[in-house]
Amino acid sequence: MIIMSVDYGDVRTGIAISDRLETFAFPVEVICETYQPKVIAKIQNIIADKTPELIVVGYPRNMNASEGSRAQKCKEFAQELERATNVKCVMWDERLTTVSAHNFLNETNTRGKKRKNVVDAVAATIILQDYLDFRRNHNG
Repeated sequence: MIIMSVDYGDVRTGIAISDRLETFAFPVEVICETYQPKVIAKIQNIIADKTPELIVVGYPRNMNASEGSRAQKCKEFAQELERATNVKCVMWDERLTTVSAHNFLNETNTRGKKRKNVVDAVAATIILQDYLDFRRNHNG
C-alpha cells in the first residue's frame, strides 16, 4: 500500500510518500502555506495524484513523552485532514526528526535557502521511513 507522511508546520509542511511495497520513503514537496485550509487543499491534490491509503502525521511530543501545544495542534490537524480526505490518519512520534534532517543535510552540504526549502520534506521522509521500518518489524 502507498503511505504518505505529513510533517505539519506553521509555515512549511513537508510531504513524503512510500513505494507500493512499503520499503522506501521519498520526499515529495514542501507546502509553503500558513492557512490550514489551503494546506489541506494542497494535500488533497497530492492525494489525488499519489493515491495513498494511509497518512502518517508527525506527532511532536516533548522529550519526556508528554503532549505540548504543538502536539495538540498536529492532532487537530490530522483529524481535520482525515475528515477532508477520507484517508485514515495515524499519529507517529517525530521527536528529533528535524534534528536528524538537519544532520543529513549537513552531510550532503545543503546550505542556505535550499536547506530551508527541503528540510521539512526530509523530516517527513524520516518520519515515514521510521514508520515503514516499524511496520515491517512488527507485522512479520
